Amino acid sequence: MPESDRRPRLTPAVADVRRAVREATADLPEGSLVLVALSGGPDSLALAAATAFEAPRAGHRAGAVIVDHGLQPDSAEIAERAAEQARMLGLDPVRVVRVQVSGEGSPEAAARQARYAALLQVRKELGAAAVLLGHTLDDQAETVLIGLARGSGAESLWGMHPRIGFLRRPLLQVRRATTHAACVDAGLEAWRDPHNDDDRFLRVRVRHRVLPMLDEVLGGGVAQALTRTADTLREDAEALAHFAQEQIGDLVEHAEGGLSLDAGALAANPPALRQRIIRLAVQSEFHTALSRQQTLEVSRLVTDWHGQGPIHLPGIRVTREGRRLVFVAA
Repeated sequence: MPESDRRPRLTPAVADVRRAVREATADLPEGSLVLVALSGGPDSLALAAATAFEAPRAGHRAGAVIVDHGLQPDSAEIAERAAEQARMLGLDPVRVVRVQVSGEGSPEAAARQARYAALLQVRKELGAAAVLLGHTLDDQAETVLIGLARGSGAESLWGMHPRIGFLRRPLLQVRRATTHAACVDAGLEAWRDPHNDDDRFLRVRVRHRVLPMLDEVLGGGVAQALTRTADTLREDAEALAHFAQEQIGDLVEHAEGGLSLDAGALAANPPALRQRIIRLAVQSEFHTALSRQQTLEVSRLVTDWHGQGPIHLPGIRVTREGRRLVFVAA
């Protein structure tokens, strides 16, 4: 009998994870295939168990994808153990994919890039409607705090989005302690990734040193406060993106080799919206992402125009010609 058909004790932790999955998949058409990205750790294992329970009750099918990064000597055995747990839970299909992690950049970033590419490839092959990721509220808080420390702008403080394309993160409002408890309550033995205790990784130091210290100094609730900040900033950013998209059609004139923007109309907008319009226009036309400093340089041709010469950006030249900013490929 599949594990999903058994009746384990319904504890608050199990109920919380199931509820999160139910809400995250409620909009999927009946008969959809939902895949869980399963590492075998407590977060993704609790997610897999909840999905195995909830999916058939919503008329969905549920499967799992296990990505073997090959970064540990016994990674193949760990992946196969996770696959066997998925099958015992009643998930089908279950795919194990081995990836090659590039040596370029940080190991964490390289592994993440390889993992997401594999997940999206399997989703495409199987025709799945969604891939569920096991990131929790605590993961979100760590992401926001790291972004804040690096000072890389408001976008870095949005944290992880609940949905990006086919990727969904049902557990962003669920604590890590809850997923661990859900595994214990359901009698599931989770794998403990030694990398999660390795202080060489920034995220591990934030998890085990920085956040506990902040909780102690500030009286607790830091993780929840950081995730609320991320939610608020993301909502504000989505509103600005909507307003920018509404205006850009009226402000842009396309020309051979580039485009131009109405400087007077740009000047009438508040700085946050003006700069977003500039970035969006450049991204759409030249497929180039401007940094904040580059955007401010362009913006000064609108707000501080006194006859200065062109601005040279990577692959783009920007000039002020009368009431228009002209962007052309360099």
